[in-house]
Amino acid sequence: MKVSLKILSLCFLALFCVTAAFAQPTPEPVVTESSNPDEDKPLDGVYERAIIKETPPLKYDHIREADVFWEKRIWRVLDVREKMNKPFVYPEAPFISIILDAATSENPEITLYSTIDDKFSEALDPNEASTIGVSVDTIITFDPETFEEQMKVVRNELNWEDIKRFRIKEVWFFDEETSTMQVRILGIAPLREVFDDQGNFKYEQPMFWVYYPELRDVLARQEAFNPLNDAARMSWEDIFEMRYFSSYIYKESNVYDRRIQDYMTGVDILLESEKIKNEIFSFEHDLWSY
Repeated sequence: MKVSLKILSLCFLALFCVTAAFAQPTPEPVVTESSNPDEDKPLDGVYERAIIKETPPLKYDHIREADVFWEKRIWRVLDVREKMNKPFVYPEAPFISIILDAATSENPEITLYSTIDDKFSEALDPNEASTIGVSVDTIITFDPETFEEQMKVVRNELNWEDIKRFRIKEVWFFDEETSTMQVRILGIAPLREVFDDQGNFKYEQPMFWVYYPELRDVLARQEAFNPLNDAARMSWEDIFEMRYFSSYIYKESNVYDRRIQDYMTGVDILLESEKIKNEIFSFEHDLWSY
């Protein structure tokens, strides 16, 4: 009988604890403002794109001077009007804008170099870099009330559509340690067209040089448009490392330090460019015996 009373009292105690737990009011959720305003914005897609932003570029293999027994420097021209190069002028993220944004931000990530040469010998001042491509014009306006003429200074920002070609400086070399022909890009320079007062084209001139190994970190975090698959976006670093662009050679290292157009004309310039490209291929091919 004592055991039954003890068990009964324990059951009443358990029932009381359960009832008290359910009787307590449920606390209301605390609503706090998000520290990141982008979290409240609608997602333009069905998932968050984060792979490219979080993937750093692969480091280059260390190359010993003793392992390189052949080397040639090549200068190329990349024309964005070619079909394969259309991602360079993707309106939402043009390639020239990516470079300028990284160089002219509050905390610059890259350094721009003068076009006095292509050896990255003279860095541009940050104030000078911020004015690249900017022009200042003086126009005449009329006061809407007095109709008097007024001189007004207008600042014209760089239009990315005006940059139609880029120069690429690279080094081709054969590495004995891996027995492979490799290529490393050294620098990139956008070309700007220069016109006279009548609007006639005069010539092209490079705006600046950017050191590509320093630019790789920026390009690896920037997404490039893939015309074949929107889900398989590539980074800009992937495009350059996989050679996913069209270009032609306009200069090779030579004792006269001259361009092809200095000793060739017309169609012979393109034929000479193809000849240099084939010589590089043939050099590697002839190293092996089959």
